[in-house]
Amino acid sequence: MATLSQIAVEAGVSEATVSRVLNSKPGVSEGTRQSVITALDVLGYERPTHLRQRSAGLVGLVVPELENPIFPAFAQVIEDALARRRFTPVLCTQSPGSLSEDEYVESLLDHGVAGIIFVSGKHADTRADHERYQSLLERGLPVVFINGYVDGVAAPFISADDRVAMDIAVAHLAHLGHRRIGLAIGPARFMPSARKHEGFVAALETHLGLSATEARSWIAETIFSVEGGAAATDQLLEQGATAIVCGSDMMAIGAIRAARAAGHGVPHDVSVVGFDDSPLVAFLDPPLTTVRQPVAQMGSTAVAALADAISGDPVASREYLFAPELVLRGSTGPAVDRA
Repeated sequence: MATLSQIAVEAGVSEATVSRVLNSKPGVSEGTRQSVITALDVLGYERPTHLRQRSAGLVGLVVPELENPIFPAFAQVIEDALARRRFTPVLCTQSPGSLSEDEYVESLLDHGVAGIIFVSGKHADTRADHERYQSLLERGLPVVFINGYVDGVAAPFISADDRVAMDIAVAHLAHLGHRRIGLAIGPARFMPSARKHEGFVAALETHLGLSATEARSWIAETIFSVEGGAAATDQLLEQGATAIVCGSDMMAIGAIRAARAAGHGVPHDVSVVGFDDSPLVAFLDPPLTTVRQPVAQMGSTAVAALADAISGDPVASREYLFAPELVLRGSTGPAVDRA
């Protein structure tokens, strides 16, 4: 158990001040009080009952699954931001055989949540029925969406700019001398995929002078997984690609695996660029060059928008696009003509 002296050192105050806070004595500023409470948390000391903050309410957080490390990253950022605002997050994870998004929402409503944040949910699927979200808005429930957009749904949408992501990835590879650049991407019915399609075609037109028809021939559409990345890479390598941009880091792992299985070195023979900058991709062999989603900024903005809506403050119903950035590592290099 932490001692008064340990708490005082951690908080940067005197032991007497720590004692005043723990015993709810007057003469302590709110800033100092928070410093002591933070020190208690850092040292693993259980807060006295009178120092525990009451929850401002439950907030649902619906994510598609946790196997792709980008989704736990979003969940961690959002849960931390909610906790700082004294909301209690309720994480709902969809996986094969588990509850559907609609079933999770029904359960969250039964528990009286104050709002819901959706990450890469049905709102990202252009073929899905989006009336489900209208019904939530009609009952006055604040909702915020991350990575996806539905025209006509009056809510904040937080997205990475997928078109810009493709442009900076292609520009990097073109600068390295690559002229046969392919895109390994998931189903185009999902809004982020469709936007990457558009951005990739535009980037090949801009940086390589290809026509739209020529550019589209360098797109291999599969599924967002390691296996999907490998399958797309097999197709693109057969076309003679020397560089592959992937729709996710998981697909990029599959791309590297497929390139090596075909006898190609990465990056000596084939360059690979991911998307997300998921945790641990810096430790792959080779470390993955990728386009980073600004997860921290996107998550904190989503929570701020939801908190404002819950408190009754006006929140603009529009899409907010966040600029991605290229993270250079070891999976890209100068083009080598394999023809």
